[in-house]
Amino acid sequence: MILRRCQTLLEERLAEMPAVVLLGPRQVGKTTLARQIVGERGGGAIYLDLERPADRRRLTDADAFLRAQAGKLVVIDEIHRAPALFEILRGIIDDRRASGDRAGHFLLLGSAALDLMRQASETLAGRVAYLDLAGIDATEYGDISDRLWVRGGFPDSLLARSDQASLLWRRDFIRSYLERDLPMFAPRLPLETVGRLWTMLAHSQGAMLNLSRLASGLAVTSPSVGRYVDLLVDLLLVRRLRPWSVNVGKRVVKAPKTYIRDSGLTHALLDLGTWNDLLGHPVAGPSWEGFVIENLILAAGDRRTAYYYRTEDGAEIDLLFERAGRIEMAIEIKRTTAPTPSRGFYSGCRTLLPQRAFIVHGGTEIWPIGDGITAISLTGLIFELLDQ
Repeated sequence: MILRRCQTLLEERLAEMPAVVLLGPRQVGKTTLARQIVGERGGGAIYLDLERPADRRRLTDADAFLRAQAGKLVVIDEIHRAPALFEILRGIIDDRRASGDRAGHFLLLGSAALDLMRQASETLAGRVAYLDLAGIDATEYGDISDRLWVRGGFPDSLLARSDQASLLWRRDFIRSYLERDLPMFAPRLPLETVGRLWTMLAHSQGAMLNLSRLASGLAVTSPSVGRYVDLLVDLLLVRRLRPWSVNVGKRVVKAPKTYIRDSGLTHALLDLGTWNDLLGHPVAGPSWEGFVIENLILAAGDRRTAYYYRTEDGAEIDLLFERAGRIEMAIEIKRTTAPTPSRGFYSGCRTLLPQRAFIVHGGTEIWPIGDGITAISLTGLIFELLDQ
């Protein structure tokens, strides 16, 4: 079993807050992690899966059943299937806190970020913390092998017995989302069109979002495409990276970039099953960039805000981290093991004056390049972010 870095943080949040919402796409390991916590607590925890009819029946009188679990951690999986539970949880939490039981009441697992967070925030304000669980990252896997990049971070895909088995798993995952999950979260959306959009976003991995161009290709309106993209972002399948647009005296690009968050899904959408298939495809460079960006944003945590930077005169920085109102890091990403910063990166750094500048490469070594720029591996920069 691969140990998840999120587990320690999750245990800390449960020790501090009455309720914790753990968010992540399906099959990313939320249930495995929750069951592990339940197992470690023995009789002090109970697990409910709202996809199981038997567990739904136990919640026919949810207030009475959940109050009977006083003193236990109650894990509720697929909480988005029963949003009415949030009002019941609020009363139970308040009563348990009044009796001196201050933390560790409920662990709620869900797959859709915005709706679930809105419902929980409105009802459980001051009583709930949020954590994201994404795919297995470079430090959790133990190395930055091509397998992780090609197959992505979903455990069943990454640990499959062969590249072909991994690709088949990812194809089934995509089909399951289109046929099962999308109708649940957005019953009126045209699923075939959303599927085509998902593939188009994979082809344009790391490109600036152009709703008009996508709308033309899909024969729908730009507002419709915007809603479809919002849904994929909400389901934690697509990342929308905003541009840094604070006034710096230059004309900056203001459209967001989009990335399929899991590199393995990017490759499955494009039918790229092996490392050789990937290297022969134009998406290889953008895919590596998205893979690195996703790993770094997850390591950066909620103390930092991520952006990219591009001006019309050619200055460009792949990833910026802002912290406490300052640009903490400027990062350029290159697949080669002998990288040199681009002129656009130098130009961007001269304008924005980041506290630190890095170029992330495909090797394992760290060395100074000059002009305050350090060449570093992906895992090396992840640890830099985690240590600060």
